[in-house]
Amino acid sequence: MNRSNSGANLPTLRSHNAALVLDLLRVAGERGISRLELAERTGLTPQAVSKITARLRAEGLAAEAGRRASTGGKPRTVLRLVPDAGHAIGLHLDRDELTVVLVDLAGTVAASRTAPLDFGAPADEVLAMAAYAVASVRGGGAGAVPSVWDGGAGAVPSVRGGGAGAVPPAWGFGAQLVDRPVLGVGVAVPGPLDHRGGVLHRVTGFPQWDGYPLRDALAARTGLPVVVDKDTNATALGLALRAAGAGDFAYLHLGTGLGAGLVLGGGLHRGSRTGAGEFGHQTVQLDGPVCGCGGRGCIEALCLAAVARGDVAEAARVLGTGAANLVGLLDIDRVVLGGRTVAADPDAYVRGVRAVIDERARLGGVDAPVPVTAAGGGDRPVAEGAAQLVLAPLFGRVAGADGG
Repeated sequence: MNRSNSGANLPTLRSHNAALVLDLLRVAGERGISRLELAERTGLTPQAVSKITARLRAEGLAAEAGRRASTGGKPRTVLRLVPDAGHAIGLHLDRDELTVVLVDLAGTVAASRTAPLDFGAPADEVLAMAAYAVASVRGGGAGAVPSVWDGGAGAVPSVRGGGAGAVPPAWGFGAQLVDRPVLGVGVAVPGPLDHRGGVLHRVTGFPQWDGYPLRDALAARTGLPVVVDKDTNATALGLALRAAGAGDFAYLHLGTGLGAGLVLGGGLHRGSRTGAGEFGHQTVQLDGPVCGCGGRGCIEALCLAAVARGDVAEAARVLGTGAANLVGLLDIDRVVLGGRTVAADPDAYVRGVRAVIDERARLGGVDAPVPVTAAGGGDRPVAEGAAQLVLAPLFGRVAGADGG
């Protein structure tokens, strides 16, 4: 396996069957799983499983985890995933803040950084900040700065002010970073966008990003493969991978904006144009205030206005109205709330949203309204979900309900 600090090469994972096996190893965790169980759960022959696991072990992706008593015959050898055989970087570019994480194959966070960001700054400055964030968790030595900055090797972007060479103090480089194999970078940004091409569209309040090829630009800066998706989609994907039998659910993200990530039919639903989940721009008041998108009475405008007034109860009621619309339209199993605004008072938002959904269910004669929970963690789950944009395909979990 290529353990250089460039994009790691994992030829074994090009096999669909290998991805199935690797996903079961991931789910089994440290306890591990036997080859016989792998064959039973994948439907593959024991011979095929033996060949696949032999290749996974040769690549350093799987290792023995001991032996387990058998119901007959000799004890079974148990295999486990080797989490640090590969890593992915997750990057969340919000309107006013950047969060970056490095996660291993099991999804465990190995490093994370957060710093202020002005998404309205010139694209080159934002891109430089993003590339520097990737370098900060990628490894290669304390204070290592890539040589891709326009200013030459060692030039640090001055996005936060303070002149050239200003390093975001929140990132700190006190400890020597270990060189790690990095598979790629997943980037979560506000929508709308084209996730297949990695091109941004008219982000609400930031029309200058329309048509910007973020994926290709960041790949050129970092030398790593890059995947781009909406922040809400990335988070929903991460939540779906962490929860066995997650069912159909909506993730509603309330932070600097308002959007939704949808998991339907066992997969992430993006829509044919990555337009699904533009939850914040459903009209709920025809003569309402003007929204940043240009429309009137959008749920985002009403909800953020209530947040700005400090009226959490009203913000939760408005959010609940939109959530109840989704439940009625899609018949989903649960609603998950997240984002830094929700994290500031999760109980109030869960209680307020649940009250509206329960009332709507009662009026509709539904006996069992859908549960409402909070994801927790503020904005970090967005960055962790962004990393899963890179890792999910390795485990055969790439396709959404739209096939994208």
